[in-house]
Amino acid sequence: MAFFSRWFDRAKILGLSGATDWHSHILPGVDDGVADIQSSLSILRDYELMGVKKVWLTPHVMEDVPNKLPDLSNVFRQLRESYSGPVKLCLASENMIDSLFIDRLDSGDVLPIGERGEMLLVETSYFSAPMIFKEAIEKIRSKGFYPLLAHPERYAYIRSVSEYKELKNMDVKFQLNLLSLAGCYGRTAKEKAFELLSLGFYDVFGSDIHHPGQTELLSRLSAPSSAIASLEDIAGRIR
Repeated sequence: MAFFSRWFDRAKILGLSGATDWHSHILPGVDDGVADIQSSLSILRDYELMGVKKVWLTPHVMEDVPNKLPDLSNVFRQLRESYSGPVKLCLASENMIDSLFIDRLDSGDVLPIGERGEMLLVETSYFSAPMIFKEAIEKIRSKGFYPLLAHPERYAYIRSVSEYKELKNMDVKFQLNLLSLAGCYGRTAKEKAFELLSLGFYDVFGSDIHHPGQTELLSRLSAPSSAIASLEDIAGRIR
């Protein structure tokens, strides 16, 4: 246990202690993330050691994973009843901007994220922007939400800082995947993550964790002092 504790002490240095994980797939059995409640509880126990204060459970909602809000809420209730630790659990959704997205948004079939429910976590294909991308952003804003773009560093179709600036100018907020800093999604995503972090473009960060083994990767993350300072600044602003 002492060996594992040293890993998690390292995670505390990286701004995770007292912070919020804004993107996770810990809700069991609903998407490609955690399969069962025991695995969810295992991750939450690791989070306790890392000092994580709160975690947003953000299951996929998309054409291939057509989760319904009552079903997600039911599973969320079961997990909360099974977990008695100090990490605060919150439910939202990660919404794919696909051909059904506008209809879901119009019908209110979305779970917002944030203390006041002021944001909507969204994602796109990694390889090409959806045809309705800008329309969807405008629609989200018209519904009173800020778009929170999941892991923008991972989108291959966004190649330049100017393209990221354009999104920021459209009031799109950015969520960093911490594991991008470790190169878990390739060198390009890692380089873009550090660049966007240095520019102060990220608003929140999250794990995007899908299985218990990834907590070890989180706990062993390393980064230059400037990046750590940026993470601590983000965590400080959103606590």
